[in-house]
Amino acid sequence: MLSTLVATAACDESLTDIAGPTPNLEPTFEAIQREIFETAESGGRRNCTACHTNVGRTPAAGLNLTHDVAYQNIVGVAAQNKPGAVRVVAGSPDASYLVQKVEGTPGIVGLRMPFAPPYLTEGQILILRRWIELGAPRN
Repeated sequence: MLSTLVATAACDESLTDIAGPTPNLEPTFEAIQREIFETAESGGRRNCTACHTNVGRTPAAGLNLTHDVAYQNIVGVAAQNKPGAVRVVAGSPDASYLVQKVEGTPGIVGLRMPFAPPYLTEGQILILRRWIELGAPRN
């Protein structure tokens, strides 16, 4: 509950102020896909598609975040490595395994994502949480 309140309060700020190294990040799927899943940062964070793609490999944890299939692979889809977990539960960031993995919540299977620092910033996670809270629309 507290995290939801924090996320809501944070979204009252200018998003560019909290988005850190991704000033174009907004609580839309398109922005999350472009700025988090597909783009590496100058600070050293790798893009998610470095591991989560089917180009020349089986994607890590069976999660393909390639542009044309990412949405259908995360929203309402069961997590491969944690029985009972759903990658993104529309409207519920706390119940979304994707959020738990990027926050490093106790009880996740395997490593926090990305698997090595630098991790997503607090602001990036707040914007991701806000998108899910808004119902995880395909926008």
